[in-house]
Formats: sequence, C-alpha cells, structure tokens
Amino acid sequence: MTAVIASEGLCPPGVPAPGWIAIDGGDIVDVGTGTAPSGAADVGDALLAPAFVDVQCNGVGEIDLAAADATGWQMVATELAHHGVGSFLATFVTAPLDRYPAMLDEAAGAQTSGDGRAALVGVHLEGPFLGGALGAHDPALVHAVDAAWLQVTLERHPGLVRMVTLAPEADPGLLAIRLLASAGVVVALGHTSATYEDALAAADAGASVVTHLFNGMTPFHHRAPGLVGAALDDDRLTPTVIADLAHVHPAALRLAFAREPRIAVVSDAVAVVDGLDARDGAAWLADGTMAGATTLLDGAIRNLVASGISIERAVGAVTAAPARLAGLGDRGELRIGARADVVALDPATLAVRRVWIGGAEIARSPWT
Repeated sequence: MTAVIASEGLCPPGVPAPGWIAIDGGDIVDVGTGTAPSGAADVGDALLAPAFVDVQCNGVGEIDLAAADATGWQMVATELAHHGVGSFLATFVTAPLDRYPAMLDEAAGAQTSGDGRAALVGVHLEGPFLGGALGAHDPALVHAVDAAWLQVTLERHPGLVRMVTLAPEADPGLLAIRLLASAGVVVALGHTSATYEDALAAADAGASVVTHLFNGMTPFHHRAPGLVGAALDDDRLTPTVIADLAHVHPAALRLAFAREPRIAVVSDAVAVVDGLDARDGAAWLADGTMAGATTLLDGAIRNLVASGISIERAVGAVTAAPARLAGLGDRGELRIGARADVVALDPATLAVRRVWIGGAEIARSPWT
C-alpha cells in the first residue's frame, strides 16, 4: 500500500520547499512539489530529507564495532537509526592482520540485521597499510601492503569490503590500489605524508577518495600542496571531512565546501572506551592525540549550518555525497526508485524528529 509523506520543506533538491514523497514496498515511488495528494501524512514545518549515510563509523557509545558481538552490532545499528542514519560502513582501524577475519565474519553476519536499524552496507578498512601521519593508529601494527592478504580478504566475503584507506607510501608501485580498484573497492588515501604528485599518481592508479581531509596528512603549503591540495584540485578525488568542529575549524570547513561541490561528511565516530576522553565532540588519547569523534551525523549537519554552510549543501554532504562515493546508487536522495530511508528534522534546531527506514517509521529512544 502506498503511503504519502508531505512537508513544508522537502530537501533536496535545492532550497527546502513544500513537497511530498510517496512510498511503496520500501522504496520511493513518486515525488512532487506543492500541495500533496489527499490523505498524506503531513509532518508540517519539518525538513524532510534522505536518511544520512555514514561511510566511516568505528563505533558508538561504548561499543567498538571491531570487538562487537551480534547484540552490539544491533545496538549500534539501532542507535545510528535513532540519529537519522539509514546506512553505514563499519570502519575497522589498524589491527594485526590475523584479527581481521573474525571481525569481517561478524560484520558479514550483521548485514542481515532486521527492520528499524541502519543498514550495514559494508566495511571500510582504515589501515593497516598506512604511512607518515598515523594519528591514533598503532605504529607497531602499520606496515606495507600485503597484496596476497588483500586478495584472500576480498575473496572470503565478496562485496563486504567496500572501501580501503591506505597510504601511497605503503603501496610500492601502487599495486594494491590497482588491485582494489579493479575489484570495485573504493580506494581512499589517508594517514599519509603523500605529496601532491604522489596523490595524483595514486589517482591515476584508481584512488578516488581522500579520507578525512586535513586530518591524517601533511598540512597544505603553497609550495607543497600535498594531499590537501590534491583533494581540492583534482576532480578524480572526492574528499571526506569530519564536522565535529574539533577535527576541523569552521573556516576550513567553509573553504573546503566553497571549493569542492562533492565533499562528503563522515562521523568517524568511535567508542569511548578505556584510555579515551570524550570532550568537545571528539575522543582523545591521554597524550592529546585525537582518536576519532563522538559527534554523529545529526550533530554534524547542525555544525555545518552553524558554520555557514547552506542547509541544502549540508544535507547533501551527509546523504547524496557519501552514498555516491561509496557506490550506493539506491539511497541518499529523495527520488523515484530510491530506498525510502527518510528523516524529518526540526527546521530551527535540525534535531531529528522522525525517522523512516525502508519506508517504516521507527520508534526513537536514543541512548547516547
């Protein structure tokens, strides 16, 4: 049966305006502007937008996805949905190579999670093949690419690993980038001291994303633009950015958004476990090193707008942009044929009012 949801502020596309969407079988089957058909469920002045897509989420609350059991995976997916996230990539940071099979097995099982939760659409491996800007990654566990291990990992769970962040200096000859790209895996550059020229060579080999722009890379310099410069200059590379306002200053956010129309926002959310201090929207090691964020994408969209980014750009950066770079063509937009993952946001505070996952509204009781 078709259900219609109407709002005074449909977004996207463009500036929020009155409109409506029709949902049937978990998908959007029609979209219109102006007055909705009779019988529509009216959310009033709420901003109606696609549910958020997070392509870098390590954990939530006290649950680290790298160590989670089935219950933990369900709790994280449920909590993300409460915060407006419809789909996410579980992110595993640097660990011993022999630990990944068990983590990936758990993730594969979690993909069968039921209704009312954010959909786990794959895994993002952030390490261990990293380079000269490690941040909180354990230097004892970082090493050069093991192409044979990568091949076995991809074959063990076909389609599960959707994104790999690596450093060009950890990939001699850029063989792993070519291997991953040929297998349909999104290759992101990050935690690296790569030069501008190194980044362009990696893009030639198939890299297409830059992980959390400004963080985990050498700073921009006018005579040595580095990975920051490549991310903002080469259209083959789409940067992601963390918008917790701790990792990146609002001025840097504005500059990045002004230059790059395809920029995608990630949470980089981590579990706050022993050894981490949560403050100012981020998680910190005792030595002052940032270890990730505690701000989820609903907080990020509020931070973007507070920093001067238009609401339509902010919405796109947490929906269509990350969906596009991860190859998720059926979500992140309010259009015919898209998955009916939808959020209604308060127009003043941008707080999440209501959430629909696969066309079904979920009961919300966030625990973070």
